[in-house]
Amino acid sequence: MAEINRDDVAHLARLAHIDMYDDELDRMAGELAVIVDSVKSISEVAGDDVPATSHPIPLSNVFREDVVGATLTNEEALLGAPDNADGRFRVPAILDGE
Repeated sequence: MAEINRDDVAHLARLAHIDMYDDELDRMAGELAVIVDSVKSISEVAGDDVPATSHPIPLSNVFREDVVGATLTNEEALLGAPDNADGRFRVPAILDGE
């Protein structure tokens, strides 16, 4: 079994800014070890003749024509706004300065 211990999980949790209780760290160490072992066993089975894939079926982009449909006027869009100014939504400032 992969060697993932409680300290490894605690380190990963800190990096991800996730607060975890002691029992969660212990449980997650075991679960992550199983996941790592599963990926390892699949990697060992896949030979050079098996191409690496991220999806089981091929993906393709589906495009549609970019046609302008019915839209709101600026006045209609601002009609339900709690505050507006100069034809724009007015929101509280979140940055200091200019």
